[in-house]
Amino acid sequence: MINLGLTTLALNPIAFNFGPIQVHWYGIIIATGVVLALILSVREGRRRGIDEDYFYDYLLWALPVAIICARFYYVAFQWPYYSQHPGEIIAIWDGGIAIYGAIIGGVLTLYFFCRARQISMWTMMDVISPTLIMAQGIGRWGNFMNQEAFGTITTRAALVSQHIPEWIINQMYIGNHYRVPTFLYESLWDLTGFVLLLLLRHRRHLFKRGEVFLTYVMWYSFGRFFIEGMRTDSLMIGSVIRVSQVLSLILFVVAVIILIARRQRTGLPWYVN
Repeated sequence: MINLGLTTLALNPIAFNFGPIQVHWYGIIIATGVVLALILSVREGRRRGIDEDYFYDYLLWALPVAIICARFYYVAFQWPYYSQHPGEIIAIWDGGIAIYGAIIGGVLTLYFFCRARQISMWTMMDVISPTLIMAQGIGRWGNFMNQEAFGTITTRAALVSQHIPEWIINQMYIGNHYRVPTFLYESLWDLTGFVLLLLLRHRRHLFKRGEVFLTYVMWYSFGRFFIEGMRTDSLMIGSVIRVSQVLSLILFVVAVIILIARRQRTGLPWYVN
């Protein structure tokens, strides 16, 4: 593409072709995040005395449910369009999934999985949540490759002033305008949360069971609320209310209330190892 007299190369969202099948970088990046999350969860699970097979079994159930819920969530808030184009509802390969829908599907699956296996859901969520936010941070780079999840119009000078690398700035030239790289902001927010949770989760007398997960919810929803406000492709209620901002606010408040309420109970174990 031509950019104000400067020739820039937009990154190809297609990684390679396998016969008639096009393999997208988006899928490769998402899969990489999932695999890394699984490896790290298994390692932490051993410290908690959780059989590693539980994580493999859970993933087999959670992945399809999360994908279906992510698509359902997206379609539900774009219903005026999909009600007129019902044949496109299942066309997930054309884009249109929502991370909050995937998280909801994953948590619901975990609830029933833990009940069936008679293991603590709070402990499983504490193990999984740091790796989940890591996978979310990695996954945002799939949005980068697809030139999506971007923000409002900005200038090249504004992006340069943020010390953003040239190859990212070039990819943010979309529709004849430079765009705010909200994908990058959220990725950095998520990966920072991942590092903090890793550094803090074994600190003596810092977290009780379930509080690593609640901290993840608060951290992610807090950042998502503000970053979502910069985006131009948000799912909306009406024309002024952003769905993800409303859900982020609700999740943050609920997580804080649950954390305070549980702290007032006795008998909850501290994580000390």
